[in-house]
Amino acid sequence: MTRSHLAACAGVLAAGLVTLTAQQPPAPAPPATTQPPPASVPTATQQPPVVGPQPPATTPPQSQVFRGGVELVSLNVTAMDGARYITDLTQDEFEVFEDGAKQQISFFARGQQHVALAVLLDTSASMDERLPTAQEAAVGFARRLKADDTMEVIDFDSQVHILQTFTSDQSALEKAIRETTANGSTALYNAVYISLKELKKVKASTVEDIRRQAIVILSDGDDTSSLVEYDEVLDLAKRSETAIYAIGLRSPSGGHRDFKEAEFVLRQLSQETGGRVFFPTSVAELPKIYDQIAEELASQYTLAYTSKNSLRNGAWRRVVVRLTRQGAVARTRQGYYGPGGSR
Repeated sequence: MTRSHLAACAGVLAAGLVTLTAQQPPAPAPPATTQPPPASVPTATQQPPVVGPQPPATTPPQSQVFRGGVELVSLNVTAMDGARYITDLTQDEFEVFEDGAKQQISFFARGQQHVALAVLLDTSASMDERLPTAQEAAVGFARRLKADDTMEVIDFDSQVHILQTFTSDQSALEKAIRETTANGSTALYNAVYISLKELKKVKASTVEDIRRQAIVILSDGDDTSSLVEYDEVLDLAKRSETAIYAIGLRSPSGGHRDFKEAEFVLRQLSQETGGRVFFPTSVAELPKIYDQIAEELASQYTLAYTSKNSLRNGAWRRVVVRLTRQGAVARTRQGYYGPGGSR
């Protein structure tokens, strides 16, 4: 279906957020609304629906259950010495603090672990000339997937289009990436919100099925057309266990007038979730950046602990990971919401 057809659907159904073009069981579109309705992201029909966004629902505490129903706070940690990734650390070289109190690490893993990735591509009209190069870089990123990794492809302009649901099929991912075309405005917040919801569906039934989750965003400007507010997106991101890697593609002229908000948003989303942000001035830098992200995801550690804080008030808890090896620095998400509470 062409984007003009999708735009026509949007005029009939509602102010659009997400278009599913992958094959999934049918579901009706919710009624039109000017505010995010409390509904889950729809699945595809033979005529892809366009629906409005939903506000963040009440969410359970974001802890990972590994065995025996014991709630563990899980952290994906990147360890670096300058620009070099450190991959040979032992558990004894990590120290975890929650609100200043040292915690006992009860789960530790290093080396390769399966990854679930959502790749978000800005296809607004301003990307027209740079989109072919951006496509090639994203295709190269998809080709670096390991056999048991999965990726989802989402593009966003005025609407959000899920072009390919999670799969390890590199040919399907490449086809989805190459089908993107530039048009419309920028619904960045809608796209991040939808991708976080999609990743939440990726559940691990056993320890062996646990996947590191990440979102990789490429955007070249401020949000201009989302229905979801940024504060809602940030809250959902902080409640997830998903690292956000953001690539803010500045204008080749170096002008920042239309990029100040996007720069702040991309930087904050990355910092809060333990990801990383990049601000290249040329699409020629994209392949190298995607390679850096792939290398980082393959070099991370996974830690888990049971919090010594027994309160169930849903309050935000600040987490800090320190490394005892000289010169080594750790990066992870900045905290999580404790159990209980209304959020």
